[in-house]
Amino acid sequence: MPLGLYISIPFCRTKCTYCNFASDVFSGAVFKKYVDRVCAEIGTAPETAGQMCASFERTVDSVYFGGGTPTLLNVTELERIFVTIRQNFDLLPSAEVTMECAPGTLSPEMITGLRRCGVNRISLGVQSFVDQEARSVGRLHTCEIVFDDVARLRASGIPNINVDLIAGLPHQTRESWDESLNRLIGTGVPHASVYMLEVDEESRLGRELIAGGQKYHAHFVPDEDLTADFYEIACDRLNAAGIQQYEISNFARTGFESKHNLKYWTRKPYLGFGVDAHSMLQSENRAVRFSNPDALEMYVAGEARESTIVSQDLALQEEFFLGLRLNHGVNMAELAERYSTLLIALFKDGISELIGDKLLEQNGDVIALTRTGRLLSNEVFQRFISVPSEL
Repeated sequence: MPLGLYISIPFCRTKCTYCNFASDVFSGAVFKKYVDRVCAEIGTAPETAGQMCASFERTVDSVYFGGGTPTLLNVTELERIFVTIRQNFDLLPSAEVTMECAPGTLSPEMITGLRRCGVNRISLGVQSFVDQEARSVGRLHTCEIVFDDVARLRASGIPNINVDLIAGLPHQTRESWDESLNRLIGTGVPHASVYMLEVDEESRLGRELIAGGQKYHAHFVPDEDLTADFYEIACDRLNAAGIQQYEISNFARTGFESKHNLKYWTRKPYLGFGVDAHSMLQSENRAVRFSNPDALEMYVAGEARESTIVSQDLALQEEFFLGLRLNHGVNMAELAERYSTLLIALFKDGISELIGDKLLEQNGDVIALTRTGRLLSNEVFQRFISVPSEL
């Protein structure tokens, strides 16, 4: 089965106030050393798989550069990573190759370089088309910059574009949310991601919200109910515009679903390289998950990865809490072909309760989140994670 590759580039122009990712602002002097380390890690991928007692597959059908802002690297640095990938893997001609970009980082030279590297999909971290909202969380672009980036990407031959939005940003109102949705739909992009703002103590904005303070515009953040309304409005508007929801936070026109992210949700094998990059490979009849250090210094120094063999009960839990993220849900008959009856029976009562609470619905062999279940998905998933361990 072809692999997906994920390349973590943890560098930012500025750290957004809501962000809890392993990314930050670093001097450009760090970039070369980091690229050296990533390329070395790619070159030792077969040995890494061997250390994890996992099978190694050279064929790759998706590559995803995430961050951070990968386009803060210069074209030469990005090209070096792509050359290293092609030296160590067989990248299929039809592979989906995605680059995350902050609007305003796509110079003409960068777009030309991305095309030369084989990038055929761009994900723009817009978050809001309303300039005041974007500025309030540390974004450096304007609405006009986003429109210009989209137009230049299309003109260069990259029409497969995703736009991220966040519901619940400071200063956001129903009117401004409608404005962002109208502008997103108006761009004609074939993919959109809509996330609800998470109150996370690992982010500056999250800590301020928890403390009840006013720094980082925290006192202008909509409440949870209004944020949930924004999310539901986005679902209705995007679906009506032909950008159909296929996962809790993701929407696409037919044929433009993210092939790389679908690997995560359907438990297909992938390898991650770079700071805080995660991987999942097959180890005989079980999967093995492993991850790199989440601090730049530790990663560059080559500190050890953390790894976990995924037992059958944990694998089944993953089938539920990852599979239920997708609108088409989980097919219980298919699970019965791969897992023991006794193991599946552990989840029976919980599934029945969730159906009774109208958080799940069942259609034949398929269970799926309801509209309310998507809003309360973390609560639903916790019911599967807390099931007793393997018999």
